[in-house]
Amino acid sequence: GELCIFDLDVAMVPPAGVAADLGHLERKCSVKGYVMPVGKNPIDYLEECLTGCHLVLIPAGVPRKPGMTRDDLFKTNAGIAKGIVEACAKFCPEAVLGMIVNPVNSVVPAMAELYKKKGLDPMKIIGITTLDVVRANKFVGEIAGKNPNFINVPVVGGHAGTTILPLFSQDKVAKTIEAEKIPELDSHVQDAGTDVVNAKGGKGSATLSMAYAGARFGRSVLAGLSGRRRVECAYCKSDITDLPYFAQKVVLGEGGIVKLLPLGELNEHETKRLEEAKTQLKGEIEAGLKYAETESLA
Repeated sequence: GELCIFDLDVAMVPPAGVAADLGHLERKCSVKGYVMPVGKNPIDYLEECLTGCHLVLIPAGVPRKPGMTRDDLFKTNAGIAKGIVEACAKFCPEAVLGMIVNPVNSVVPAMAELYKKKGLDPMKIIGITTLDVVRANKFVGEIAGKNPNFINVPVVGGHAGTTILPLFSQDKVAKTIEAEKIPELDSHVQDAGTDVVNAKGGKGSATLSMAYAGARFGRSVLAGLSGRRRVECAYCKSDITDLPYFAQKVVLGEGGIVKLLPLGELNEHETKRLEEAKTQLKGEIEAGLKYAETESLA
């Protein structure tokens, strides 16, 4: 295996240093760092880094600061994402792209539509929502006094605020929690990202838990690519609801997403919340589609 690390020359730690550090892990894998001067174009710097990649994880963009709207964030981060996606389209068009660029709800539709415009498969652009699942499992475990490793709450919808919809009724442990505790638990999962931003006092957002969730998703993609199918929740182009993009359970296999799984049975609380989530998500998807109309990949 081969792992390539890429970052800008303004990064706190140079990519060569991150690569040297990761290069000591007990894995049959070579690690190399690549750097680009800030303000330059990734497509001019990433040929060696991206050629032959099967999976590209993109944790790019600026983190959300307290008081920053997701619109402000989108304007900045869509441009950053586009530069990297453009390079992937040229040097590893068959690779699966795991997007960890906020706001995911708008960035993924924007990038997937640009891929489609370029004649590439928009299903290769996947929003990583695994952290919502990880949090839901953990919080249910805390309430129920159970090991979260044996809890698996599907989280559908989107990856921000009310669009995050944990389906507690579909997990054997979560469904034993009293109905009156569910709305608060639901909010806890939705607001968890903001809780971390506030706890860090504006000095960052969720990074360690996100790295854990990103690694879990990445491992599942790689297992799928090597013929061992895995099921994870992910946000992508979808026909599961009447919205063109949605997070649901997906089957990861050879080539990436091979199947989208239906939402399954929802209880009354979840059915009501689904409509609320869709109303919010609709506008956020539209922002991404609008961006793609006026842009294209080199």
